[in-house]
Amino acid sequence: MDFPPYLGSMPMHAITEIHGEPGLLERFRLEIRSFDAAARQRLTAALDLAAELHRDDRRVREPYLNHLLRVAIRMMHHYQVRDVDVIVAGLLHDAVEDHPVELAGDAAGDDPTAAALAALAARFGARVARLVAAVTNPAYDPARDRNEQYREHVAASLDREPWARVIKVSDFTDNGVGVIHMVGPKVESSARKYRPLVPVFRELVSRPDTPLSADVKRHILAQLDLAEERFSAILDQPAHRH
Repeated sequence: MDFPPYLGSMPMHAITEIHGEPGLLERFRLEIRSFDAAARQRLTAALDLAAELHRDDRRVREPYLNHLLRVAIRMMHHYQVRDVDVIVAGLLHDAVEDHPVELAGDAAGDDPTAAALAALAARFGARVARLVAAVTNPAYDPARDRNEQYREHVAASLDREPWARVIKVSDFTDNGVGVIHMVGPKVESSARKYRPLVPVFRELVSRPDTPLSADVKRHILAQLDLAEERFSAILDQPAHRH
């Protein structure tokens, strides 16, 4: 497939709409060219594993891998992240939550999540596993509001893992700003889930120990403002009169 020479500067939603997964894969390859050979090998191995684990997963209208690619590309391009562990963890941030048994294999046993994290540590190092653990949702109490528990988990787990904040805010941006690209009932349910998290992420991103430059932080805060505008447009519409 032929891609335009300006693919490296195209907005990711435009790449997704026009070129789909092949375009995002090519954009990922363009982004990792500036890394050394060992880093490119690790990043490609993480992408291959993510593609294998999520091969049958869909995210509304698209392959789930598109979401993982956008999370990683956003960190490299917009957040200027050059820490390979962080990008690897970004590609695999849903692997333990969504596919623990496949990841752990024969070692899954009675605690597939722990076994999956151990498998990640063996393959990509303990730090990658720790970052993925920080952005992996725990089992929720069915007697309590699920979205409230999600918000509590995000705030608590990211409080102590500055680099995990970077992964999670890229994930949140893809889900939040990207809500406008969704269709069906998931639009409103996603907006209700994510809108209360905007102030949480504003506070986390603004912390001195969040390892991003001042310019990148300003970019992210502007994206959070945009996400909030979109949530409000979806949720604050006056009821239609019949």
